[in-house]
Amino acid sequence: MEQYANWYKVPFHFVDFSNKKSAFEQVERLLHDYAVDLVVLARFMQILPARLCQTYAGRMINIHHSFLPSFAGARPYQQAYNRGVKLIGATCHYVTSDLDEGPIIEQEVMRISHSDSAQDMVRKGKRCEVNALANGLRNHLEDRVIICENKTLVFD
Repeated sequence: MEQYANWYKVPFHFVDFSNKKSAFEQVERLLHDYAVDLVVLARFMQILPARLCQTYAGRMINIHHSFLPSFAGARPYQQAYNRGVKLIGATCHYVTSDLDEGPIIEQEVMRISHSDSAQDMVRKGKRCEVNALANGLRNHLEDRVIICENKTLVFD
């Protein structure tokens, strides 16, 4: 990742998460020091401290690799496979201190069949993840999202 940051002349910081408390303090300092407007969590797979979620409420977006509210948390494709679902999907949502329960901005789904393995679902689901995140980010950045309690209103 550092090589890409260097290529675009973007500051790069590696944060060691072996000590989560100190790691999140460092993350919070960096976000503050750079006056960050929007945080995008993609494949981050960490539960954020409540204080960080509150500080960046409505300015922190996550992509979750399932069609929420189904299959929240870890290994959602395996959970979906175990249930024999016929649709898989991805959800772009605002981050809250409640895991994978923030207001939903965008969702994308894809039909699958009984012959798809959990690994097939992961591979196919990546397209849903990319599309949901791209569309959700576009909606947020174009100020087309209003958060209303734990829902969103998204305008075309």
